[in-house]
Amino acid sequence: MATYKKNDNRPNKNRLTEEEKEVQLHKESTTAEVFDALDAGATRTEDWVKRNQKTIVGVLVGIAVIGLGYLLYQQFVKLPNEKNAANELFFAQRFFDEAMEADNKQAQDSLFKVSIKGGRGKYGFEQIAEKYSGTKAANLAEYGMGMAYMRLGEYNNAIKHLKAFSSTDDIYGALAYGNIGDAYLQQKNNAEALNYYIKAFEQSNNEFVTPLYLKKAGIAATLQGKTADALKYYERIKNEYPNSEEARTIDILIGKISQ
Repeated sequence: MATYKKNDNRPNKNRLTEEEKEVQLHKESTTAEVFDALDAGATRTEDWVKRNQKTIVGVLVGIAVIGLGYLLYQQFVKLPNEKNAANELFFAQRFFDEAMEADNKQAQDSLFKVSIKGGRGKYGFEQIAEKYSGTKAANLAEYGMGMAYMRLGEYNNAIKHLKAFSSTDDIYGALAYGNIGDAYLQQKNNAEALNYYIKAFEQSNNEFVTPLYLKKAGIAATLQGKTADALKYYERIKNEYPNSEEARTIDILIGKISQ
């Protein structure tokens, strides 16, 4: 322990008055107390570290293990999962594409069901979404499953899985919202259809998707008697997207609600 030694060989000691001597001694005493307090605090800290050394080491080891575990998870679990899920998604998507190209309704429906449930020894969208949850492929499987259910006319399932899909992409995000709107419109839920058409055109800003869902929003608004809102959506198509497919006939729709 460090100590502070009082100095009794002060210059001109005998020349100090009694009062000055007391002040000087008080200063020296106070300084000594400060050093003693610091030493005592350091000693208590050392004692605490010694008593809790196992706990401290355990915490540090735990932090290191968590960090190492995360790196190992990324390297040996997540990356292989992403790769395996992507491989499985390729086959599910191929079934979906075959369904889109089929020339009769029965063949289409059969292939859409295989794309969802799997077949020919391969996973479907449903199994990919469940087994590889948290991967990018699982997220895309939710979208594919929603679109397959849309084609099968199972609108509640379509809504469920399209809502489970998450994307900030200018196209895919808007299409997911837009197809949810289509499903609600098929169920005669015009209010929710309009809500999702608005989400769709707000998600995107391009010549294909935005005017498409502005037009659908106008139709859904008209079905609810909201002609002013419908006119606003149609005018946006005419003014902002004059070269779009929807702009070719937009004056007809504007004329119908402006009468």
